[in-house]
Formats: sequence, C-alpha cells, structure tokens
Amino acid sequence: MTANMKAIVFDIGNVLVRWDAHLAFTGALGSREAASALMERIGFSALNLRADAGETFADLAAEIADPEDRALFAAYPANYHLTIAELLDGTWALMGRLRAKGHPIYAITNWSAETWETGVELHPGLGSSFGVTIVSGREKVLKPEPEIFARLCERAGLTPADCLFIDDSAKNVAGAAAFGMDAILFTTPEALEIALQDRGLL
Repeated sequence: MTANMKAIVFDIGNVLVRWDAHLAFTGALGSREAASALMERIGFSALNLRADAGETFADLAAEIADPEDRALFAAYPANYHLTIAELLDGTWALMGRLRAKGHPIYAITNWSAETWETGVELHPGLGSSFGVTIVSGREKVLKPEPEIFARLCERAGLTPADCLFIDDSAKNVAGAAAFGMDAILFTTPEALEIALQDRGLL
C-alpha cells in the first residue's frame, strides 16, 4: 500500500444504515414513548450489547421477569428489519468516491450474529461492499476492544497505520486510535466529507 493510500474502515450502524431500536416495539406498544419506557424498564441497551457480543436474544429474553416484556423483547429479531429501514445515502456516496480513488473499503460493526443476515437481506450492499467485514456477534468480541481491530488487520493484511476508522461512537473512535489507526468521529456525511478532504483522501 502506497504512503498516501489508506484503507477505510467503516462502522455500519448510524454511519451507513440508520438504526432506531424503538421501531421494533412501537407497532405493538402504540407510541415511541411506550417503546422508550419498555427499553428503559428491561435495560435494552445492556441486553443488546450482550447480543452484539454473541449471546442469543432467546437467552437474554429469559432473564426478563415480566412475561409481557419478555415476549416483546423476544420478538425483537423478528421485527429487526423495522429498525434499519433507512440508508444514510450521503455516506454511501462518500464510500463510492473513496473506492473510485482506489481506497480499499472494510467494515467493523457491533451487530448481533442473529440479526446481521436480516441487514444483508434488506440492504444487499452490506454483503458486497467490504473487502473484509468483522461482525462482533460472530467474533464474540466488541468494539472498542483491541482484539476486534486486530482481527480486521490480520484478515485484511493491514497494519493499524494503514487504516482510517470511521464510527459514530466516541468510545470506539478512541479505541481505534489507541490501537494505532487514524480515526474520525462520524456525525454527518457532510462533516465526514470535510474530514476526508482534509486528509487528502477525496
């Protein structure tokens, strides 16, 4: 890889695909407010992170005492497609421009192994756009652990210094930087375009 060429490593959720977990529950509960109350009641964020780390939604649901809440959470994988309906087209356009400039494109995502195939079925580009895709639920290791970045480098034949990592989580960006990657905190496609231009990548 030449000195001025970088491999671009994208996060996916809320960078390339908008993710809103509330939408899995609003149909059954009738409002976003009711969905928020459920998610707070069951500790959804922590449960979802455990799913991203490789646990099954059925096993996690079994920990929820209230039977109605348990049933709602257990149905999350079946309703998952509702949570990722929208692509962030501006980021996809930037990714296409980066690829046209000769930059290899990869992905590291905190995503359940159970729901990843739903994502690929709904948005086929997720299955075809990346030279290597590291899915945390399959790997059973989460960002920002160093091991997940190491697996990308090993499989893609890269060093950390070869990579520019883009993620909407400040914690994950800090983890990538600590591992030795250049890293950008994603906010909007417009801000990302400026950051890429500042690095001479576009």
